[in-house]
Amino acid sequence: MKEEHWLAKAKFAAVPNFLPTEIDIGTLHISSKCREKLCKDYAVHRFNPEVEEVADEILAYALERMRIEPPLDGPLTPKELLDRVGQTITAKGLGGIPTLEIFKEVLAKACISTDHERYLAFIPTAPSEYSSLFDVVVSAASIYGGSWQEGAGAVFAENQALRWLADLAGFPEEAGGVFVSGGTIGNLSALVVAREDARRNHPDHKGRWAVVCGDQAHSSINNAAKIMDVDIVRARRSADGKIYGDAVTEAIEEYEKNGGRIFCIVATAGTTNLGIIDHLDSIDDVAVERDIWFHVDGAYGLAALCAPSVRAKFDGIEYADSFIVDPHKWLFAPFDACALIYRNPKLAKKAHLQKAAYLETLDEDNEWNPSDYAIHLTRRARGLPFWFSLAAHGTLEYAKAMEKTMDVAKDAARQVREHPNLKLLIEPTLSIVAFERIGWNIADYENWSDKLLSDQIGFVTPSSHNGRPILRFAIVNPWTNPSDISEILATL
Repeated sequence: MKEEHWLAKAKFAAVPNFLPTEIDIGTLHISSKCREKLCKDYAVHRFNPEVEEVADEILAYALERMRIEPPLDGPLTPKELLDRVGQTITAKGLGGIPTLEIFKEVLAKACISTDHERYLAFIPTAPSEYSSLFDVVVSAASIYGGSWQEGAGAVFAENQALRWLADLAGFPEEAGGVFVSGGTIGNLSALVVAREDARRNHPDHKGRWAVVCGDQAHSSINNAAKIMDVDIVRARRSADGKIYGDAVTEAIEEYEKNGGRIFCIVATAGTTNLGIIDHLDSIDDVAVERDIWFHVDGAYGLAALCAPSVRAKFDGIEYADSFIVDPHKWLFAPFDACALIYRNPKLAKKAHLQKAAYLETLDEDNEWNPSDYAIHLTRRARGLPFWFSLAAHGTLEYAKAMEKTMDVAKDAARQVREHPNLKLLIEPTLSIVAFERIGWNIADYENWSDKLLSDQIGFVTPSSHNGRPILRFAIVNPWTNPSDISEILATL
């Protein structure tokens, strides 16, 4: 067949709205001259002067966004967005510069900046400048982070960051893990390993399996149980809001007397709502005595392992079988990165290793393949921005920044106590400050929250505790100062 005909068919295959299976361009045997002509027509992967101009504009925008104080901004309705930008996906394309302008002037401004110093809702993020910059590098380098064979350098760097976290927790030398997208995937992956381990240890068990946790455990534990078709057993909270070993024992005995079996105990190291740390030491004693997997969800709170002033609050973490911590929450990394670490990663590999003919080349005992340690296969090297920032700044700077946020939280608690209209719920354990506005109902809280954002003062959303609406500040950004807290509290 003539090259002109091959070229025509290749062009046809690249036309939008035609099935991509019409022809496989990669199988065409055409000359270099013909390929050069094809590439001139096929613009998606061509670095030409237009792309270079767009690159300059994107990098300039990124740098400017990092230089300025982040705007709060806020959401728009779908109709408002459609009215402003129209249909952006078209057959011929809008061009790089016009598309970037749409993002800069409309779409970006319809998002709330999570790195704003008065974004105090949920658990914000506050990526360091180094981590944000290196996120660009990770994308530009097209690094695959699932296997040692394809991404050895990236995996090596990620593993050094994981090792730092494992050392903070007092884990043994053979410990290891992987960066996953977030705490939900991290918790689910750990629970899968825990159940597989229990199945091997109790092959004759035919009844139900269950997880023990407190009623303040993160919602991802519930979701994991639903996905795995296992039960959730709640251990009672003490008056201080913590779960202790005796409550875990009671929950286990109550469940197992009916023929079920507990395969994992989940403790929380810094609850999302109030920042409470379960009593890890006594819970660990129960797990060891009964030979039950012990997992610690520290998505938010375990970041404070690096802060000397509160390290003792986590005593017992060194005996856990697995834990998670999210660098994108309180360790100054961009979305998305959750560190999942196992005491014995060989057990994780047994549970998660995927078998396929095309993957056999990766199944080497002497290689560390991140895809083997969680419920994923394909993965970006999402731990690299965290690694770069940690390596560049040093761990002492991280400890300093952590201590600063907790100092601000203590001052915020003081301001709440001194405010005539507010009631502090508990003294902050870490960096979450929870309080009530005396005399308000949920509608009052919601109206106040909406106005706070519309006035561009801050972003604080209502929560609830023991059936009552509350407010909470989640302070993880070193740029947040007592004056920011004062400005928000002045509206209450």
